[in-house]
Amino acid sequence: MKPLAILLLLAGSAWPAGPARLLPYDEKVHAAVLSEHKGSVVLIDFWATWCAPCLAELPQLVALETKLRGKGFRLVSVSADDPSDEAAALQFLQKHNAPPPAYLKRVADDDRFIGFIDPKWSGALPALFLYGRNGRLVRSFVGETEISTIEKAIRALL
Repeated sequence: MKPLAILLLLAGSAWPAGPARLLPYDEKVHAAVLSEHKGSVVLIDFWATWCAPCLAELPQLVALETKLRGKGFRLVSVSADDPSDEAAALQFLQKHNAPPPAYLKRVADDDRFIGFIDPKWSGALPALFLYGRNGRLVRSFVGETEISTIEKAIRALL
């Protein structure tokens, strides 16, 4: 079993007891997450604690993930906060019962990473990237987006 698969299996649907941390997220981890979730519809949410629309959107995305999990939908949260703000990001995720594991963007070259995720993405937040069951990017949502629009796009893939 792959290390990420073991981590995901151990993570279950609840945060572990004791000190939790956000896992580092870069291009390699992005590819591994998509590979591990092949067969599921995946929404990767890039957000930050300093982004008011992100904070409003995340609880809605968690509720959507809870509602659609049984149909093969997975939400992956990636904080774009500075490492010094990791505790605040983790606290926010835990408060809203976001599914673990969750991640903290840690990249050597931000522009390269942004282009790797989606060449059309400017790096603005909130940013959601919807992947089909085959692991391919189907749609991007950058900026404030109605949850009904996001849900409709997800349901079309389920």
